[in-house]
Amino acid sequence: MSLGTSIVFDSLPSGMRIDLLIDYPQYITTLAPALLDHWRFALREDTLDIRTVKLHCHLNRQSLPLAWVAHGNGQVYGTAALRASDIEGREDLTPWLGGVFVLTACRHRGIARALCEAVEKRAAHAGVDTLISSPWINRRCTRSLAGRPLIGLSGAGSTVTSWPSG
Repeated sequence: MSLGTSIVFDSLPSGMRIDLLIDYPQYITTLAPALLDHWRFALREDTLDIRTVKLHCHLNRQSLPLAWVAHGNGQVYGTAALRASDIEGREDLTPWLGGVFVLTACRHRGIARALCEAVEKRAAHAGVDTLISSPWINRRCTRSLAGRPLIGLSGAGSTVTSWPSG
């Protein structure tokens, strides 16, 4: 899978594709306020400007952070990211599957799972042996990377646990 290649999943809404956010930056105007509203409980200091800038930082093709968008027919469904690090002071925990978000009206259609799979495939293609994720990412959205471990962190103390495949 090359970074510029669109991913199409037959089991998802008709016409839905997953592409790098850099190829569809216009979706940031929809994603930023929705992400801000969704994560307000955990990111109280965030503003729309901060969230927008963070999404713009993911507009990369070859270097981390990378973001993907699920979209189709001119509509954005969600996003997910591959980041070098996600916890200040724990830069040793790398790389991260993070930023998984699906717009409320588009949930329960397998979109988050498809976004996670896109990130996992890119990580595996890059030779990643272990992928880290936060406890907010639903374990059903993720798989092991072709038998490689997917690591989840629990709580602010960053206790590392390996999640089984399946």
